[in-house]
Amino acid sequence: MRDQPGLPGNGERVDRKRFAAAPGVGRRAVLTATALGSALTACSVPPPRRSDPPPNPAPGLPISTGRRALLMQILAHPDDDLYFMNPDTRQAVDAGTPLVCVYLTAGEADGVNRIPGAPRPAPDKAAYSSARHQGLRQAYATLLGLDRFTPWETSVAELAGDHRAEVDTLTAGARRVELVFLNTAMHTGRQRLGLPSLWRDRRLVLRTVVADGSPLTRAGSYTYDGLVDVLAGLLEGHRPTVVHTLDPDPDIQHSTEAVRRADSEQRGYSDHADHTAAACFAWAAMIRWVARTTATGGDVPGFVTTAYRGYYSRHWPKNLPPGVLETKAAHLVPYGGSPDWECGNAAGCGDYNVGGDRPLTNRKGWVRSTHHRYPGARVAVAAESDGRLAAYAVLGLRVARWRETEPGSGVWGPPHDLGGGPLAPALGTAAAADGRLLLFGLRFAALGGHGGDNEREIVVLEQTAPGGGFLPWRGLGNPSPGRDQGRRIGVPVAVTAPDDRVHLFVRNAEKGLSTRVREGDGRWGGWRDTGGGEVQDGFSAVVDAEGRVHVYGAGHHAVHHWTQDGPGEELTARTQVDAGPVPGTPPAALAAADGSVELFHRAEAGPRLTAVHAGTAAELPGFDGYGPVTAAASPRGPVLLGRTGEGLLQLRTAEGVLVRSRGPVALDGPALHVGEAGRAAVVGLGTDALPWLWRP
Repeated sequence: MRDQPGLPGNGERVDRKRFAAAPGVGRRAVLTATALGSALTACSVPPPRRSDPPPNPAPGLPISTGRRALLMQILAHPDDDLYFMNPDTRQAVDAGTPLVCVYLTAGEADGVNRIPGAPRPAPDKAAYSSARHQGLRQAYATLLGLDRFTPWETSVAELAGDHRAEVDTLTAGARRVELVFLNTAMHTGRQRLGLPSLWRDRRLVLRTVVADGSPLTRAGSYTYDGLVDVLAGLLEGHRPTVVHTLDPDPDIQHSTEAVRRADSEQRGYSDHADHTAAACFAWAAMIRWVARTTATGGDVPGFVTTAYRGYYSRHWPKNLPPGVLETKAAHLVPYGGSPDWECGNAAGCGDYNVGGDRPLTNRKGWVRSTHHRYPGARVAVAAESDGRLAAYAVLGLRVARWRETEPGSGVWGPPHDLGGGPLAPALGTAAAADGRLLLFGLRFAALGGHGGDNEREIVVLEQTAPGGGFLPWRGLGNPSPGRDQGRRIGVPVAVTAPDDRVHLFVRNAEKGLSTRVREGDGRWGGWRDTGGGEVQDGFSAVVDAEGRVHVYGAGHHAVHHWTQDGPGEELTARTQVDAGPVPGTPPAALAAADGSVELFHRAEAGPRLTAVHAGTAAELPGFDGYGPVTAAASPRGPVLLGRTGEGLLQLRTAEGVLVRSRGPVALDGPALHVGEAGRAAVVGLGTDALPWLWRP
């Protein structure tokens, strides 16, 4: 995640420089590749050469059980995890979840390890790559509570297709971190091709970089299929229960060339080109892993996913309050290191331009936010006719259902596969007038890479009867035309109006709100753009006492609002909600007893929760924390679910605030369910990809 331009150049640039070898290290390899045509960004691809087994949305496959928790992160560069995936990663590691980080590029950039205030050093890509690896070792040793210079076990892993990688491992009691360096040459704009070109170019062979001091002594090379096979093999070998990736479909972002290059973004999109390609490779590998395993009769791998925005954070209000930000930024200090440190690595003791307070003073502010690419409910909860709860979530890229063994037991039965994959992790839900459940997902309709199609679609799974089986999955298309724009859509959110119409909402490629409506007889209308300003993903939809549908989203400066003039009419954009501060999180909307709608959100970079009611904003004391909140109605007033500053779940009811201090780590997107008696239940997923239930 180095400040390097993200634009692949037009035409060919072949780099065949040869460097003198350091003792014990072979020739330092750089990319030697032939670029055919213009190198396209954002994973755009030419006609296909080959295909994986097709995804299978049909239900009924066996699902792997009895797994142990393990988190795998697939990154483009050293430090992508520290900038974009914390505090989630830290909380999982603190709870004892083993961590495997796979870095696709060597992070060597231009080979210049800049020391602030010192003359520019001579470029040395092998040394700079080694220094960044050392910085990671220092950062993760510190995260484990060890001395930053704690020695690591270093080895060479034999991977699929005769590929080899350096693996660094550190254990502290029951906790363990493993760093896997694939070391493909980093994309640096017009100077050299990299992962973006490998994703789209069927004839490209991408060389690897041998870092100084590495146990690897010679460079290798990757083709598209070779890299996907290696990642799929790592997934199969480690069998993670949680997979973190970067953003495969970053927002469209139109900037001047000077601003774009200063912000290190690829042309037309709010992220580095390596981030996008690395995320696409990661999702292609997960799809290949699941498809190959199930095609040969194996169980659906039991894992869940979270994708993280990258340079997107530059363009939106920051969402981490001071306490959370301080802890997150502190982990970049040992990564940045210092040339004065005696770390034992002759090539360097970190990425010097990132040390000290520089993550906090960098005008781009990447460290100040952690945004999920697919925000919202990861778990959908429904009450069965016999009083048991049923939980639905994306597991192994498919939807799974768990049921309580007995009403109120809090014990879940085995998962039942409902198919639908490959799906993004967030689910939308609504109930038809007769009580039948509708589940909505964002499907990777095609992610071929290497010349294959690249499409997304909204899909729905509808029950045949309340508490019964389901109809086949149905595609609802995409609100944004064109394959490239269609990839930029958000996760589905739905609500049922009193007139029995189900309103479906999706953030479109223009960062606005699109809707599609299901009539009471089950017929779906077409997609319609409702207008309005730019908002982040994470809509909240609610029906007021008069039967009007309202939708709210967090904009650049205020909460945006869409609603109907009357029940049954079309939604249109209204004025922004003037009351309250700039939102740092998506708003949660709740129909108030007086017929209005109450909103809850945290201010930009602040810990306090703001409630907006009848045009008046007020801070709610005793519920400080970070991240979005979920709201539900109860006979005794609003029930709110959020996180403390330490990342623990907290529940606010009329009786007070309760904190969940025990049990599995709570992944993003837990569900809040309030039963008929007004008792709250929270259902989420842990790092073992199993559901848990909290009834305070």
